[in-house]
Amino acid sequence: MNYLVKEMIRIAIQEDLGHSDVTSLLIVPEDITVNARIIAKEDFILAGIPFVREVFSCMGSSADIRFSSEDGRNVKKSDIIADIAGNARDILACERIALNILQRVSGIATLTNSYVERVLGLPVRITDTRKTTPGMRTLEKYGVRVGGGLNHRFGLYDGVLIKDNHIKVSGGIRKAVELAKMAHHLMKIEVEVKDTDELKEALDAGADIIMLDNMSLSGMREAVEIVQGRVFLEASGNISLENVREVAETGVDIISIGALTHSARSVDISMKIV
Repeated sequence: MNYLVKEMIRIAIQEDLGHSDVTSLLIVPEDITVNARIIAKEDFILAGIPFVREVFSCMGSSADIRFSSEDGRNVKKSDIIADIAGNARDILACERIALNILQRVSGIATLTNSYVERVLGLPVRITDTRKTTPGMRTLEKYGVRVGGGLNHRFGLYDGVLIKDNHIKVSGGIRKAVELAKMAHHLMKIEVEVKDTDELKEALDAGADIIMLDNMSLSGMREAVEIVQGRVFLEASGNISLENVREVAETGVDIISIGALTHSARSVDISMKIV
């Protein structure tokens, strides 16, 4: 398990549990064992099983968790997602943290899959962005992958992406690309452009990937014609379920969508003692 995930879960436990679950301490016998079920309350794509297990592990619980489905599978309303047997206090303490994560990650997987389904048959990749919930990036990007999308860079550390503000402070597109290539020869260089003039400049400067930022459909088609497959083209900005196929049909290679993570709705899941 990624150490960032473990740390996020530890923080979530501390945030919710504090020094103790005072309600359970007062009314739940210490040694009572129970059976519980995690139940879907709507249709969605399941994602987040490893993180649920990690919540119980971080709590030191020995509860037996048996999932009836797998990440990436469609579940229907009223489906039993998992059966849990163990100490009642442990299960009650883990309940909300586990559900919060499962609901969030499943929601991202479900939304991502909706976008992926819209572009089926076209040679384009649906990717996420860095527009994630602070501290939850690894979990949320996992949800994107489960939903059939791909991950863009994870952070500022693992990819060179020269955006408009970089261009302004570094002296222009050509200068920015030259500086990046001189300093780092192993990573591909991506440049954000807003029109075909900047596109040509980035292309001439030797960019490996060019991001078309908030371009019109006609602008994207023109960019595809100019590039002729020499570099990857990424479309970004104002992408929705309503227009994503039109964007894909322009011939771009990648469509990055911040909404996959920043606007995904958590799905409805509950846990019940049975």
